Amino acid sequence: MWKKFTYSIIFSKKVVSLRQINNIIMRKLFISIIMLSMSLAGMAQSKVYFTKEITPESLVRIYKALGREAKGRVAVKISTGEGGNNHYLKPDFIRPLVEEVHGTIVECNTAYGGSRATSEKHWQTIHEHGFDSIFVVDLMDEFGEMKIPVRDHTHLKYDIVGDHLARYTFMINLAHFKGHAMGGYGGVLKNQSIGVASTHGKAYIHSAGYTDDVRDAWNHTQNQDGFLESMAAAAQGVADYFGDNILYINVMNNMSVDCDCDGHPAKPELQDMGIMASLDPVALDWACVEKVFNYQGKPGDDNKPLIERINSRHGTHTIDWAEKIGMGSKKYVIVDLDKKKK
Repeated sequence: MWKKFTYSIIFSKKVVSLRQINNIIMRKLFISIIMLSMSLAGMAQSKVYFTKEITPESLVRIYKALGREAKGRVAVKISTGEGGNNHYLKPDFIRPLVEEVHGTIVECNTAYGGSRATSEKHWQTIHEHGFDSIFVVDLMDEFGEMKIPVRDHTHLKYDIVGDHLARYTFMINLAHFKGHAMGGYGGVLKNQSIGVASTHGKAYIHSAGYTDDVRDAWNHTQNQDGFLESMAAAAQGVADYFGDNILYINVMNNMSVDCDCDGHPAKPELQDMGIMASLDPVALDWACVEKVFNYQGKPGDDNKPLIERINSRHGTHTIDWAEKIGMGSKKYVIVDLDKKKK
């Protein structure tokens, strides 16, 4: 009859059984595997595509490089530009892309005075800027609005958007990257939050969830970080609405410190940089910001005014918050399409 023996060895000046050693080894192996998995996950980087060329052809090329076909009822979200502003993305520039995807230009009315505060005025501006002579254009909140869920309830209970959003099954978020008087900068996150929100929705975001009353909202804009965080939450709400049926493009030209919503914008002091695109809006906006911040400026090509505008409004907080609530990652790798072209 076999007897059970407990073999022991000296381990760290203690008597430890082989079974205990085996448990220690397995525990350390398990921890190592977990740490390796976390490390590999941390190494995962979103792809941000880039081209220096700012042409209608390069816009189509960078869209195709993303590998996500826009199909179904495609909304192309742009800014139609305030009257008096000439920095917005021009119809002739975006035309081949919009035609490629059989898209509809979509916009919403603003929450301040100006040439786009009402549908009547907005349609006039759209006509003056040449969009309706080339494209089908839809003012999504012209006849109503609807609420869509948001995951982050720090400030917002929901996002209020134009009810025509329900018409579309895919969105191309085509943003003009530049400065912004309140947000510090404007890119795809702003274009998808403030840009897709109805007039009441804009008031709700600007007041960090205090009110959707346009007349009262501007009395409650003291919470700057709350406003930026509300933009991130609203942008995520739109992203969740479309799921995988959305993609993001930033055009880095005419980079004034002021937004396309400004009827009297400052002259751009920074030269055009190119087009960037990604399936990750957080990575995309961050890549554009870093490109501006890391640029070696010179007389006549100065990045300092735009950097000052972004920093003075704590603008990068929108990106940080969007990452925090799980909308995307600031970790990215640049895919240079110009090198591939060669």
